[in-house]
Amino acid sequence: MRNNRAMTFAPHRVAVLAVDGVVGLDLGTPAQVLGAARTPDGDRFYAVSTCTAGGHPVRSTAGFQVLPDHGLELVAAADTVIVPGVHGGGPMTDGTVDPAVAAALRDAHARGARVMSICTGAFVLAAAGLLDGRRATTHWAYAGLFRRLHPTIELDPEVLFIDSGDVLTSAGVAAGIDLCLHVVRTDHGSDVANRAARRCVVPPWRDGGQAQYIERPVPRDPANGTAATREWARQRLHEPVALRDLAAHARMSVRTFTRHFRSETGLSPAQWLLQQRTDHARLLLETTDLSVEQVAHRSGFGTATALRQRLHGRVGVSPSAYRRAFRSRA
Repeated sequence: MRNNRAMTFAPHRVAVLAVDGVVGLDLGTPAQVLGAARTPDGDRFYAVSTCTAGGHPVRSTAGFQVLPDHGLELVAAADTVIVPGVHGGGPMTDGTVDPAVAAALRDAHARGARVMSICTGAFVLAAAGLLDGRRATTHWAYAGLFRRLHPTIELDPEVLFIDSGDVLTSAGVAAGIDLCLHVVRTDHGSDVANRAARRCVVPPWRDGGQAQYIERPVPRDPANGTAATREWARQRLHEPVALRDLAAHARMSVRTFTRHFRSETGLSPAQWLLQQRTDHARLLLETTDLSVEQVAHRSGFGTATALRQRLHGRVGVSPSAYRRAFRSRA
């Protein structure tokens, strides 16, 4: 039974396309995160491989060279193509990229492959013409350069990632992890994505619309932060939790708590709490048979009407439609 099932299981093919000056962490993120997404039998949902133009070695920003196993023929056969971040070279200096790389990306997109970038990999997609007329993001520190090189592209440097369906872009460094987990969640549902996140020891979900951490240093004394209060609130999503309750738990004034909270999360307490309740409702819809009314109660929305309004505003569908969509993917 196991052998017969394995013979019919076809993992999603992912090509990680590295160009000269590739960022080391970005290069390894897809294989690590997507590779952690597995079936209950342990089979990988994604087969991730790395390639370069001509299969030639490229330099990384971390002082080592990347010797790939594949050339651009990998892009031609991939279901998803991911371009990691890059520092230097044509994409970052004059907005150009190797014509062979640009052609491979355009061809992949034209035949229906999903194309993604991590961090400054957006410069490569832009140079290939794949971001024309689209909204995109990249690392906030390079927003000015991106706008100078590509003034007609709508850049939003204050979000973690942007999913346009066939083309996805993410902000810097860890946002690539968020984007890969988002892809797993979209393809296979929250349960698979959460298990992949646990395997990688990272948070399972940060909303793409969450603000990048722009010039917001981590508090020097975690004991004076809001992490413990956030965890306390997560355990009480089904209960009314007011701002004064959060501040009291953190032993801060409302004003001080709000300031600390926003500096750590990029969101107001109310925005964060609504996000947590929505994500919990989505998880319950995907993984349980609870009625919409029960999901609304357990996630803190109170009524099915309130949940419907929130979910429709967030993802554009009703709770029942959302459940059908994700159950079919799972």
